[in-house]
Amino acid sequence: MLLNLSNHPSHLWDEKQIKSAKDAFGSVADLPFPSVLPDAETGEIEILVKEYLQICLNRLNESIGTSNAVHLMGELTFSFGLAALLQQAGIRCVASTSERKVQSNSQGEKTVKFEFCRFREYPLLISLNNRP
Repeated sequence: MLLNLSNHPSHLWDEKQIKSAKDAFGSVADLPFPSVLPDAETGEIEILVKEYLQICLNRLNESIGTSNAVHLMGELTFSFGLAALLQQAGIRCVASTSERKVQSNSQGEKTVKFEFCRFREYPLLISLNNRP
């Protein structure tokens, strides 16, 4: 299962992204990204990260698939902290990549469209010696 922890629910993904997710992970389940206040202190982020670690682990433990990962896209400090803890727990983290396509009309107005390309695994955030 791919646990989609982002501000973009999977029912709004394009066909290519849904197919890629299902081919790689079997299924997709959404977990809304938390609201991370811009003035939150690091300690508050750490508490939120630990809370979401447990939520993710519980949801992934319900999965009957063998290829589980978390699609983690959102506020950077939260995402970095959660990715590190998920990796430490042996859970893969992926990000979706996209190509930015800009079209301009004769009035100079721009339309921006993001076209899904692929899922990319997060680089290791912990030492291989510390992996479970």
